[in-house]
Amino acid sequence: MAEGENEVRWDGLCSRDSTTRETALENIRQIILRKTEYLRSVKETPYRSSEAGLLNAVSLDGLNKLLAHLLMLSKRCPFKDVREKSEFILKSVQELGIKIPRPLGHGPSRFIPEKEILQVGSEDTQMHALFADSFAALGRLDNITLVMVFHPQYLESFLKTQHYLLQMDGPLPLHYRHYIGIMAAARHQCSYLVNLHVNDFLHVGGDPKWLNGLENAPQKLQNLGELNKVLAHRPWLITKEHIEGLLKAEEHSWSLAELVHAVVLLTHYHSLASFTFGCGISPEIHCDGGHTFRPPSVSNYCICDITNGNHNVDEMQVNSAGNISVSESFFEVEALMEKMKQLQECRDEEEASQEEMASRFEIEKRESMCVFSSDDEEVTPARDVSRHFEDTSYGYKDFSRHGMHVPTFRVQDYCWEDHGYSLVNRLYPDVGQLIDEKFHIAYNLTYNTMAMHKDVDTSMLRRAIWNYIHCMFGIRYDDYDYGEINQLLDRSFKVYIKTVVCTPEKVTKRMYDSFWRQFKHSEKVHVNLLLIEARMQAELLYALRAITRYMT
Repeated sequence: MAEGENEVRWDGLCSRDSTTRETALENIRQIILRKTEYLRSVKETPYRSSEAGLLNAVSLDGLNKLLAHLLMLSKRCPFKDVREKSEFILKSVQELGIKIPRPLGHGPSRFIPEKEILQVGSEDTQMHALFADSFAALGRLDNITLVMVFHPQYLESFLKTQHYLLQMDGPLPLHYRHYIGIMAAARHQCSYLVNLHVNDFLHVGGDPKWLNGLENAPQKLQNLGELNKVLAHRPWLITKEHIEGLLKAEEHSWSLAELVHAVVLLTHYHSLASFTFGCGISPEIHCDGGHTFRPPSVSNYCICDITNGNHNVDEMQVNSAGNISVSESFFEVEALMEKMKQLQECRDEEEASQEEMASRFEIEKRESMCVFSSDDEEVTPARDVSRHFEDTSYGYKDFSRHGMHVPTFRVQDYCWEDHGYSLVNRLYPDVGQLIDEKFHIAYNLTYNTMAMHKDVDTSMLRRAIWNYIHCMFGIRYDDYDYGEINQLLDRSFKVYIKTVVCTPEKVTKRMYDSFWRQFKHSEKVHVNLLLIEARMQAELLYALRAITRYMT
């Protein structure tokens, strides 16, 4: 009776056929009630050996994991019958005298009020189909999905791409894909993503020993550690020698197709770690930190806030605009609108010379190095995350630190559309197309609104955000006037952007609240979509250029 969650088959709940789900739920109910009855009988035994006590503890741990999974299903499954039956089973267990879990925190995000996020069960037909697809693929409707749902067009593209990378035919075996996801997320100490993919890795038959540390994984994966490290923190340092070292490692060599698959996975999960921290994604209900078996206390204080720099009580009690009055933040929106109008008029009247444009880029690149938050201190990774990568002290460093100079990466010489896209598609068919579609949706996504204003052309602002991120990575567009960035992005916004993109583990709720104070949460999530796609493209450009140089 000491078996845990793995003996239960959850797959049947992902079926679109209600009869299949009903059969699966009944099997789950019987297993859980059997475990519950066993624990009750052990409790009632007057004399128990220490061995029996240990067995009891193991059985209880196994049951608790099952109950936590049921709790997640009762709140997050898109199928109403599964939600209701899961809740019924939990109540049945409680009536037998066993403690059942309750969710911790307040919804999918610590930064966005739960009432502003679409509730599972209240979605329309189109959204229900998207939720059902996601649930069928992953066996869960995760918090990232529930926050991205502010932008359904992007979410559909994101889920399609992620599904292809993780589950469809490709150069890498399934367990390698999840392990690479763990390695990538761990570089930013993103325990949320690490926990999800540890479960997925085990589910597809991954060796549990690999989870004890990168040194326990095959040498081939260990060799990927250096590329993971440089790509996550200083992608401008990637050279063709990095690529050669992986492709010519004798029996531990990667093929070109495998390496492209790995690079896409690494960049995907580095960027997704940025989204996770940038939007304050809460732990999943069934994972550590997402539930508790303790009864509610008088205080609503959430332990998850302690680990994310959000534990200042005074800060938690002020509204999302901090100490800024509504009229002041309203004025900020009006000022931004006016700047956009003036810049458009200047564009129409005169065009700067190429020399002037190059000079403005260099100025903005230098200034971006001076942007850092007041909370800019080292974050020591927890052991359970840091064991998945080596060299824990290696992190983001600005270009010019210690006199180091990195040549500017000119998009006119190597760009995604003309070079990266075709290379990915050639070595990993269809993925280039999926990624390209996702880039375009994120970049072009608009509802023509800004805070309370409608019918606004936001293309200038979106381009400034995208190009500022690429500027931080040394990537220059010859046809863009970088003088616009300082006009459109204020300091608090730049601090937020740089932190989310370069050191996401340092993002706090204060940073999230302090930029664009009159804008809707959906607009701030939109900003995060721009940040993660621009970051992913920047990393891909450096890695794919190095692969191209190796091949030529």
